[in-house]
Amino acid sequence: MASDDQHSGAAYRQHLPDLSIPRFTTMQKQDAHEYAKAFKESGVPPWLHGLYLHWRQLFQEPFKGITNDGRVRPDLFRLRDDGMPITAIVSAANALLSRLTRAQLSLVSHHIDSPEWRSWSNPEFLLSDKGIRLDEVNPATRAAALALLEATLSPEGYAKALAAMRINGFLGDLVNSPRVMNEFSYNLVLFGAPSETFPWGFSFYGHHLCLNVFLYKAQAVISPWFTGAEPNLIDSGPYRGTRILQEEETLGLRLMQSLDAEKQRRAQVYKLLRDPAMPEGRWNHDDQRHLCGAYRDNRVVPYEGVLVSEMESPQKELVRAILREYLLYLPARAREARMGEIEEWFHETYFCWIGGFGDDDAFYYRLQSPVIIVEFDHHSGVFLTNKEPAKFHIHTLLRTPNGGDYGMALRSLIPGMEQGFLWEGERE
Repeated sequence: MASDDQHSGAAYRQHLPDLSIPRFTTMQKQDAHEYAKAFKESGVPPWLHGLYLHWRQLFQEPFKGITNDGRVRPDLFRLRDDGMPITAIVSAANALLSRLTRAQLSLVSHHIDSPEWRSWSNPEFLLSDKGIRLDEVNPATRAAALALLEATLSPEGYAKALAAMRINGFLGDLVNSPRVMNEFSYNLVLFGAPSETFPWGFSFYGHHLCLNVFLYKAQAVISPWFTGAEPNLIDSGPYRGTRILQEEETLGLRLMQSLDAEKQRRAQVYKLLRDPAMPEGRWNHDDQRHLCGAYRDNRVVPYEGVLVSEMESPQKELVRAILREYLLYLPARAREARMGEIEEWFHETYFCWIGGFGDDDAFYYRLQSPVIIVEFDHHSGVFLTNKEPAKFHIHTLLRTPNGGDYGMALRSLIPGMEQGFLWEGERE
């Protein structure tokens, strides 16, 4: 069994960094914009700067969507009434807009077809500075921005988002750099005009929390999203006891451990988290084992592992529980509609695993079908000093493949919208 120290989260404290080294003494003097500018101009560290340049190149590619073989499969998604509280969401968005200055409005408002949908990222440095940043606006405006998030997400999804933000603030305090990382160091940008009848959406992004939300009438696509934590538990201060991502971890491990030996063998595509058998590019410093992170909108991700349809009923229930946890940001009715869509593809849903699967092992897993991809990964330290992946640093994400991200697959289905979109205010 895992030790009490691991369960408590205290294990991370033996990996606290030396704050006297130049990395931190420099960071402690900078705000978010100075920090990002220095990173972009200095190229330090070189591997991360190289990744940033690679990301920008990928951003120039026309959107296609993640696929398993390079071909986008048509007719996977449909318009439907998911029961989204669109009136309340629009009201919250308009309340926010009413509080913004003219300058802020120009920063926050983008066309529904803007490529900036795709320029979100999850590191702490501000690679794409657009919209408003919550730690730079007054408290009333910040509260209005959070009210939009609360109106859109399920209560439990909103609580999870707030927890991720608070953990980010906790990390900022641990490394004495709250101007770069704090509870409100997140950007919000709108795409299109808030409407109950026309498509629009928003992006909310920053360190370890990125949510892309497309809305059309009573339907929502929250994808891609990224949620992470380092450490994943706050063990001191006013938010002590806050913890996220333990359900995704526990359920994934239970599923892998419940498989018979033959299925475990097929599911475990690599035995080591950084396995010599991995092809070039399968691991990198930032994403580590993740395949579908920021700027990877068009990646080809082949199926790997074992089919869910081959599993026994209790294991299929674990799969459902994992997926419901990954769909937590959606309100309950929309979540169940999405689950129904996903279950239709259990005959083509694959589960794969990297690493060991003992109680104390760090690991990676992925569930993938034509209509959803979720990934879970234990990471080595970025601010903490653990060189090997540990259970207190977790990255998770969700993608909708075959053009589903950002609601793209739905757009061609919206009557009269086949030739692209205009802001509602631009329509005759």
